[in-house]
Amino acid sequence: MQTHQTGEPNHRSDTLFSWLFRLIKGVVIGTGFIIPGVSGGVFAAIFGVYEPLIRFFANIRKNFLPNLFFFLPIGIGVLISMVICSKVLGEAFERFEVPLLWFFIGCVLGTLPMLYQQAGREGRQSHHYAILLLTVILVSLFLYFIKGWLSGVSIPTGSLWVWLMAGALMGLGAIVPGLSPSNFLLYMGIYGVMMERIGALDFGVLIPVVLGALLCFLLLSKAFDRLFAKAYGGIYHFIIGLVVASTIMIIPWPGKVLETGAIAAYPAPFLWISLAACIAGIALGYFMGVLEKKYKPE
Repeated sequence: MQTHQTGEPNHRSDTLFSWLFRLIKGVVIGTGFIIPGVSGGVFAAIFGVYEPLIRFFANIRKNFLPNLFFFLPIGIGVLISMVICSKVLGEAFERFEVPLLWFFIGCVLGTLPMLYQQAGREGRQSHHYAILLLTVILVSLFLYFIKGWLSGVSIPTGSLWVWLMAGALMGLGAIVPGLSPSNFLLYMGIYGVMMERIGALDFGVLIPVVLGALLCFLLLSKAFDRLFAKAYGGIYHFIIGLVVASTIMIIPWPGKVLETGAIAAYPAPFLWISLAACIAGIALGYFMGVLEKKYKPE
């Protein structure tokens, strides 16, 4: 995607090829919203979409229609990707939940070095470590209690606020590169249901998820832009704490009751498959971190 030096989209050379190219970018970015441990914001940064998109939502009245039509194919690509990935992952989750969880955990572990390095880009002080540790503790407690609270919600029959919240988390993952909102959805027990419903084109789930993401973008893009400018190190160490806490909580310990109702167990072949899945996830996560470092706009 061509952009000016200010990070604004270039509308002058919008050919059919560039439109299709942005559609493909949207498809790839969409996978980052669905796969736990992978960040849609990272892919957006890699493709040069992140900065122009944040500027668009932070100043949405400026060149609204040209920007809207420019980002439209990206949005369509994201939706296509979400539907396809949801269908594939929804079916895979039913059969291979434990190896998939370890793959997702590996993706997170692989991106942590990039996140940690990025958090210290403007220096690191002692209170940043305190923020990180406190976030891990408080978010872990929050996730523990909210899972019990959500257990009484009839999610399969449709709860509008739950899907709006899921969409808002996805929007947050786009605003903050490196943050994988699907980890939270996994722990809260709504990830598998969401995959199944979106994969089946259930608009009762798909529409509120999209609306939640758009609302999050509209409400928080300008705020996060200012927060990063004023307290970059503190915000990023807070983000690392979120990532670590959500990952710890989805670890499939032996005997743990999983989202599908199965109990995690590790007979010999399954143990090695899970280990291989985790290593593959680490490799993918690390590769994504390298790409983001290379292509992220300063």
